[in-house]
Amino acid sequence: MIARILILLIALLTLPSWGIDRLVFRNKWPRWVRLLFALPHLLLLLALTFMAINESYTMTADAVKGFLLSATLCLVVPETLTALLLLIGRIGKKQKLFRRSMTVSAYLVGAFSFILMLYSFTLGYKRIQTKQFTFTHSSIPPQFKGYRIALISDLHLGTLRHHQDVVQQIVDSINVQQPDLIIFVGDLVNYHVQEIEPFRNILSQLKARDGVVSVMGNHDYLTYFRWNNTAERLAAVRQLQQEERNMGWKLLLNENLILHRGNDSIAVIGLENHGNRPNFPRRAKLQQARKNLSPNCFQLLLQHDPSYWEAQILPNTDIPLMLSGHTHAMQLQIGKWSPAAWFYPQWSGLYQQGNQALLVNPGVGEVLLPFRFGAWPEIDIITLDSPLAH
Repeated sequence: MIARILILLIALLTLPSWGIDRLVFRNKWPRWVRLLFALPHLLLLLALTFMAINESYTMTADAVKGFLLSATLCLVVPETLTALLLLIGRIGKKQKLFRRSMTVSAYLVGAFSFILMLYSFTLGYKRIQTKQFTFTHSSIPPQFKGYRIALISDLHLGTLRHHQDVVQQIVDSINVQQPDLIIFVGDLVNYHVQEIEPFRNILSQLKARDGVVSVMGNHDYLTYFRWNNTAERLAAVRQLQQEERNMGWKLLLNENLILHRGNDSIAVIGLENHGNRPNFPRRAKLQQARKNLSPNCFQLLLQHDPSYWEAQILPNTDIPLMLSGHTHAMQLQIGKWSPAAWFYPQWSGLYQQGNQALLVNPGVGEVLLPFRFGAWPEIDIITLDSPLAH
């Protein structure tokens, strides 16, 4: 991963700092101050280059890469904003008041953004929120009025391997809601099945009347690790699937589960991951998963990747509700905007088109970097409402 973005990282670590050196330090500060300012950039460049040349996918290497990227972002984001504002001030250098105000703004924005970055890396990913949604549809049977579903996605346990308290908080926050059903829509790990080990007992504590139902996410196929051969990877995937079953989860692999309340029933359909890009697994078999289902039965579809909704569900089916994850809202949200919108039209929250809806959970974990700002870790509680029961 580092190798693929190394040129970008080099640019981020050199250009803003070079601009600040030219605009602030040059001809004004002693050389040792300038060297001291450049030192952390040089150390990060050397470390990142070493990691790129010696790319490794072990859990230790994953932790080192996460630390280096976190340190890089904490440095370059404030510096980039500061350098841009200082440069704007220089453009209007004949207007002393404008230049002075831009200089003060540059330092304030730089300091504030540095504090925000530190918060996001130290506390933001622990700020777990619970959101409530109500879904009404004519096919929901009366006995399922008030049925409560807890939805989570994207735990990425490898990123949280030193933060068992965070995963315990997630589990406790779900259990206190007393849901009828808990749904996990994929990406349990980053690279390795071994990431589950420190959390096995914690995740086994998830409790709901109808249990925990899960599906596979793109990371759960373990394709981001360099295996010796395909057979070795597939054996690890089967081990991951068994780990979920051993925790008491019902893993659905292109199959369905019927839930009953009295004489009424609903169907939960679990699809394997099906991404919108060639490098994502495309293993969904919708027709197979819906086999033997009554057309009048309320169907709840689980699919890790939300792009499947527009690509397959809306044009080809009348499935009322699909639950997804995957986007993380890019772990960054400012107001109602997230960079995830550049890649996914549906990236967080509830989307409706006609009588069909999609709920995208922004995840409770983080991939590689323990960082979140605005797009806080989220547990969604969906309450079903039946107009037939009114």
